Amino acid sequence: MTPPSQSQLSARMIQNFTDQSNLEWHWGYAYRVVPCQSDPGSCAYLDVVYSAHDRGMLYTGIFWATILGILLVWGVLRRLGASGGNVSRYEMSLEEERGGLLTGGEVVTKPRSVGRFTRATRAVGATGRRYLLSSRGVKSVFGQVTRLQVLILMVLIGYLTIWTFVGIVYGKWITPVKGQPEHVHNTRTSLGPWADRIGVLAYALTPLSILLASRESILSLITGVPYTSFMFLHRWTGHIILVQSILHTIGWVIVEARLYRPHPDVWNAFIVQPYARWGVVALVLLVLLWVGALQWTIRRTGYEFFRKAHYILAMVYIGAVIGHWKNLQCFLVPGLVLWFVDRGARLVRTALLHYGYIPSQGRVGFAAAQAEMKFWRDERHGDVVRLDFEHPQRAWKVGQHFFLCFTEGSIWQSHPFTPLSWPVEDGKGTVTHSYILRAKGGETKKLAKIVQDKLAGALSEKAATPTTPVILQGPYGESIAEGVTPDVNVLCVCGGTGITYVLPLLIDLLRDRNMNPGRKVELVWAIKRSEDIEWVEPEMEELRRLGAVHGLIIRIFVTDDDDDDDDDDDDDDAAKGASSATGCCGESSQEDDGSIKRAPRISAQRASSTARGRPDVTAVVKDFVQGVAQGSTRVFASGPPGMIGELRSVVAEVNSGSKVWRGEDRFDVRLVCDDRLEW
Repeated sequence: MTPPSQSQLSARMIQNFTDQSNLEWHWGYAYRVVPCQSDPGSCAYLDVVYSAHDRGMLYTGIFWATILGILLVWGVLRRLGASGGNVSRYEMSLEEERGGLLTGGEVVTKPRSVGRFTRATRAVGATGRRYLLSSRGVKSVFGQVTRLQVLILMVLIGYLTIWTFVGIVYGKWITPVKGQPEHVHNTRTSLGPWADRIGVLAYALTPLSILLASRESILSLITGVPYTSFMFLHRWTGHIILVQSILHTIGWVIVEARLYRPHPDVWNAFIVQPYARWGVVALVLLVLLWVGALQWTIRRTGYEFFRKAHYILAMVYIGAVIGHWKNLQCFLVPGLVLWFVDRGARLVRTALLHYGYIPSQGRVGFAAAQAEMKFWRDERHGDVVRLDFEHPQRAWKVGQHFFLCFTEGSIWQSHPFTPLSWPVEDGKGTVTHSYILRAKGGETKKLAKIVQDKLAGALSEKAATPTTPVILQGPYGESIAEGVTPDVNVLCVCGGTGITYVLPLLIDLLRDRNMNPGRKVELVWAIKRSEDIEWVEPEMEELRRLGAVHGLIIRIFVTDDDDDDDDDDDDDDAAKGASSATGCCGESSQEDDGSIKRAPRISAQRASSTARGRPDVTAVVKDFVQGVAQGSTRVFASGPPGMIGELRSVVAEVNSGSKVWRGEDRFDVRLVCDDRLEW
């Protein structure tokens, strides 16, 4: 190994480097001169510095080994569970269900004959959901997330805290300063090794932060958890790295400016060194990253500005921390690789979807899909656009979404949307795409204006239905139909454009020839205006036709028609400040929460219906579970975060591990929700 130059080692000025020095290599740190040629106090201090660093590198290895081990076990168990197949047993016939199991208005569940291990697994799962699914007690600090997510975060923080303090010898050493009087001395403490340790952990967390934010998520491939579910940990990992970096900086500022003498010569010599300057630059960039990611900032600058600024600042930040301490780039280079792989995979996905033979031009090349457009004017809540087109590709899984780029607006922006069409290939190898989006600001507002102008022009000229070019990227996410066996009862609750999340699932279930006649299926949909049903009228007609055979209950709630109270206008004006537009996740969090809460609650009803007011989702879920005759329940939801939070609370409440253990499967209730609007 080639010995490093004097300049590379100038950071460790306490050591005396000469041409005859023997250098000892330490991974991620400066070389050490052996034997130590300084005074006894300095040599003892160096022993602590290097031993603490070596243990810190070992601890980061254990940290990553723990993460990789958890992922390995998770992936293996997931594959074993998938290979076991979905086997369901019907313990109740349709005649039994209709012939007298109703007593006192409540369905009596007939216990199922299942193995003790299976029953125990389900009971443990129900108990876990009862205590960890809700956001009660953590919402004020962490937002609309589950207690389980917060628990995982607390475990991570506790784990890092342990590695921050262990393996360091804490002490103080008074050492002389060469060329200075005896009363001028350095105070060397374990603050320096501790500051180095916390800095090393910040470096080690960087690739994890990038991994948690990847759209082409390796974590999702292994665990089956949607990439959006990792965003909470990504944000809080960023908070942790910021705190670690600040503490690292404070520690060394105290050492160099207060404990080392003489003042201010030591500090002046320290701060002009390149690694110190790069450290200051890196901290400033990290603070800018943190400020730019705050909700307050995003709402005022727009999501697209945040996204692009976040990418640029993150890349420059990684370059700055490499400049600060390049010996630890072993943690940063993998982070860069992960980032570029993620971006490269996105380009490959888009190319695979759009590069092929173009019949209209008689050549092979890249071509955008041409989407037919429909438009619904809604000045109060935001105009609504429907896009329909066919595209040659393999069918996606129910519940997956695509990122759509509307090239007539900007080729540099894309937004996630869940297709409301049932994913199935026709005889030509094409799949029909249908999307609903509400224009509230930014790119979707621009698209709505383009659609409106084109439709007006086509109407005046009596031309064909106008189209707009769309570039797809995806699909992303996991199948929400996975694990929904014929004995699982299904309740779908959605608000506004969130209907796109549950419609394909319902159609998929009702088209199944092996549909269990004893299964209970229900749809609850809250919309602003009664005419909003027109968005998905063809799909609703098919749903009603299929549902008539299988006993589907459809209940629609109109929450905000024109004849509402006068004070609604003031609330709407305040809500229009939300600029984020989403088609995949229901309506925006601010506007929907405000508008839905204004309407009176309407309790659950027992038949298909249309009613005014906000649905009482707590009563809806409880009544549904009480009416289940056999099997467990899945609640599928898409809508504003307030509604998702309320559903989490009630689903947690109705879960009961003890009752599941006794064979009452209806108290085994799971919630599957579209959480891409959550913070």
